[in-house]
Amino acid sequence: MATDDIGRYGAYLAEEKHASQNTISSYLRDVTQFSEYLQHDQDCTLRGATDEMVRSYMNWMLVHGKSASSATRFLASIKSFYNFLLAQGEVQANPAKGVTAAKVERKYPEILTNKEVELFLEQPQCVDAKGFRDHAMLELLYATGIRVSELISLDLGDLNLAAGFIRCASRGKERIIPLYHGAVKAIQDYVKNIRPQLIADSGEEALFVNMNGERMSRQGFWKIIKHYQEKAGIEKDITPHTLRHSFAVHLLENGADLRSIQEMLGHADISSTQIYTHVVKRQLKDVYQKAHPRA
Repeated sequence: MATDDIGRYGAYLAEEKHASQNTISSYLRDVTQFSEYLQHDQDCTLRGATDEMVRSYMNWMLVHGKSASSATRFLASIKSFYNFLLAQGEVQANPAKGVTAAKVERKYPEILTNKEVELFLEQPQCVDAKGFRDHAMLELLYATGIRVSELISLDLGDLNLAAGFIRCASRGKERIIPLYHGAVKAIQDYVKNIRPQLIADSGEEALFVNMNGERMSRQGFWKIIKHYQEKAGIEKDITPHTLRHSFAVHLLENGADLRSIQEMLGHADISSTQIYTHVVKRQLKDVYQKAHPRA
């Protein structure tokens, strides 16, 4: 659906607006990247976006090193796109209509403390199939920092538990990510004792399946995250990406270098990884202000 909307929008820009190729490429890139952000971070489609999601993405752009002018250009692109959908009768309102570039504030990603991570990972109770599966998924997510799309795309063949790593293939690249002992054990328990009970088809390759025995969906995993956030009583808004951000910051705090973190996260550009140094510096400043007797 999103691909169809973007394709039709591109044709509209070329055939009716007679926009230059540079303008078309720029606008389509902005809309496509916004669509990917919605899918990965908001579990939403382009047609379901709200004004708050538009603002959040502009904040995300600034946090990840994009300039204010890039955010302003994005806003122009997205307003034009939704005006097109509005004229086609595909949406009821333009979510970017009331958004202004002046309202964009630099915000940093939500990070869980070590204690909050421990509390969160303790929530799935390993007393039934769902508990073992959920425990394995959450441990794997925090152990590796992979995206939720990558998690649900994992197959059995991507595991090498004897060596303690997983193979993650995404966006045309493959990377090897190590696992800590607790994650290895959680996955071993699930694969050996639980997964065979759940799979509907003996030929199923998916590592994680739902209770119907089919590959876990993004929406299904999103509900699992929200369920355990509520159960843990953690007030921070936890999304699958929250564990990815926390993974990176905790590694950085404990001495990992940026290049290694970049490789594990699968960032194409080091600038995307550098945001975590800003998060750590901000946290150190907060600690200093609260702890220093003369601060």
